[in-house]
Amino acid sequence: MELRQLHYVIQIAAEKNFSRAAEKLHIAQPSLSQQLSKLEQEIGVLLFRRTTNSVDLTHAGAAFVEKAQAILDAVDQLKQEMDDLAHMRKGRLVVGSLPITGAHILPLVLPVFQSLYPEIEIVLVEDSSSRLEQLTASGQTDLSLLSLPLQEPSLAWEPLIEEKICLAVPPQHRLAQTGDACGGAGVRIEDLRHEPFIILKKGQGFRKITLDLCQQAGFEPRIVFESTNIETVQSLAAAGMGIAFVPMMVARAGWSQLAPAYLKLADPAPSRTLVIASRKGRYLSKAAEAFIQTMKATVDQHEQDTPWPKNASAT
Repeated sequence: MELRQLHYVIQIAAEKNFSRAAEKLHIAQPSLSQQLSKLEQEIGVLLFRRTTNSVDLTHAGAAFVEKAQAILDAVDQLKQEMDDLAHMRKGRLVVGSLPITGAHILPLVLPVFQSLYPEIEIVLVEDSSSRLEQLTASGQTDLSLLSLPLQEPSLAWEPLIEEKICLAVPPQHRLAQTGDACGGAGVRIEDLRHEPFIILKKGQGFRKITLDLCQQAGFEPRIVFESTNIETVQSLAAAGMGIAFVPMMVARAGWSQLAPAYLKLADPAPSRTLVIASRKGRYLSKAAEAFIQTMKATVDQHEQDTPWPKNASAT
């Protein structure tokens, strides 16, 4: 049994197609089929059921893939440990990030990190919350920038930022015209039960925060639009299509002329916690540890220099 054969089985299981798997592995399909047959003969079980239209894992195949992934992860971690011992600052780091959150934080962190560790290669992966949790749990990212709560129990995390949440409403909305909405006690969430809500689609972490805030206030939100992009959510709110909860980091950016009014929510003001997540028990390379420390220090310094505003307003 060879390590490359483990890679082959995992790729076939992922693609459920020999042609696509061979293409991803950069080998000829007949060679891939030959290697799989050789492996199955060696271990004495069939790993896949082959039909005209599909390639599916057998029960033994599913167990094999799980163990094979663990072995390859262990080999990868061993290589990282040896690389740390041999080169110290050299390495490669795969960092996952939510697109909009990363757009605000990573431009602050990456220049600092690259100046300190120029020989460490950074690979960025942007995806939805649920997908990033899966990638981090399977070892396909070393670290991921996510928000609580995490759904994947195999992840460990360290807090990065506690960020206030505000309310985005159309500029002409009655709440935007009320003077004490921003500067006074703020808007009570329970008073929003009859409002149309614009929220993120399933798979986005902030969607759950929105639903939880409404449920805690005693109602289910009346959802009129869903989007995968928080910028689209804000644009729709600005256009008068509904209201939305928005992280303060995004609300203060002023990224578009088509901006909603941003209103303070009543105390206790809701917030979300941004975290740096990794897989529990996974060896963190020196590069990963350095990146975590750089991110924390850079974000802390930025908070001191330009703190998130106590009240948000239309920009």
